Amino acid sequence: MKKALFKDGMVTHRAAFTRLITSLSCVSVLTFAAVANVYALDSNKSADAMAAVNQMANVTPQQALKEGARAYYSGEKDKALSPLRYAAENGQAMAAWKLGRMYAQGDGVPEDDLQAFQYFSQVVREYSSDGPNARSAPFVASALVELGRYFLTGIGDTPVKQNTYKAREVFTYAASYFGDADAQYNLGLMYLDDKLPDHDRRLAARWLKLAAVKGHVGAQAKFGELLYFTEELTTARITGLKWMTLARRQIVGGANDTWIVTLHEKAFSLASEKERRKSAEWADEWLAKRGHVVASSN
Repeated sequence: MKKALFKDGMVTHRAAFTRLITSLSCVSVLTFAAVANVYALDSNKSADAMAAVNQMANVTPQQALKEGARAYYSGEKDKALSPLRYAAENGQAMAAWKLGRMYAQGDGVPEDDLQAFQYFSQVVREYSSDGPNARSAPFVASALVELGRYFLTGIGDTPVKQNTYKAREVFTYAASYFGDADAQYNLGLMYLDDKLPDHDRRLAARWLKLAAVKGHVGAQAKFGELLYFTEELTTARITGLKWMTLARRQIVGGANDTWIVTLHEKAFSLASEKERRKSAEWADEWLAKRGHVVASSN
C-alpha cells in the first residue's frame, strides 16, 4: 500500500487521506457558508446561476468543460464561467481546478481567494483518492499545493486561518503520494525555515533535491544554496554551485526570478574560475540530456 511520510512517522496513504479530507471538510463547510452568503446577497448572481443551469440542462459535463475551455482560450473568459461551473459541479476535476486558478489570480473574474479555496477544496475532496496515475492527478496535486499556500498565510477575515501544521500536512501528502515537484519545493522551504516547528535542514535537502531533479528551478536554486553555503558541507560546494548555475540558465528574467540571479552571482563571486567552468559545463550537459524547466520557480 502507498505510504506517506508525516510528522508522526510512516502512516498509510488511506489514513493520511482520511485525516486530510476530514481537516479540509471542517474548513470547507465554513468557507462554503461564507461564499453562499455573498451570493445570496447578490440577486443578479443567483439569477445568473439559475439561468446557467437551465442552459446546460442538455449538455454533458464533458461537453461543458470543452465549451468552457474553448471560450477561455479564445479570450471570452466571461462566457467560460457558466460551462466551467456546470462541469465542476458535475464531476470534472479540471473545471473546478481552472475556476480555482481563475479566482486566485483574478483571471477573468474579480480576485477572490475564498472562492478559490472552495474550488481547490472540492478538487481534493472529490478526486484525491483516485491515485497518482489517474487523469485527475495533476489537478489534484496542484490544488493541494494551492491549499497549502493558503494555510501558510491564511485568507484575511475568513474561516481560513493561518495553520502551518495543516500547510505541512497538505504539502507532504502532495509531495509523497503524488510526487509533485511544487509540493516538494514548498515542503523543503518549510523545513528550511528556522521559525517553524520541526526545522530540519536534512529533510529540507531531501525534498528540495527531489524537486530539483524533476526540473523545478526554484528547488534547484535553493538546493544549490543549501549545499554551497552550509559550513558543514564544504565538500559539496561545487555541487551546490552546479545546481545554482543550472537554475540561472533556465530563468526567463521575470520579477519572480531576481532572487535566483542574486543568489547565483553571490556564489559565483566566491568560486574559482575552475569551479565556474565545471558548473557551466555540468549545467549545459544536464539541459542537453533532460531539456528545460518542467516546474515552477516560485
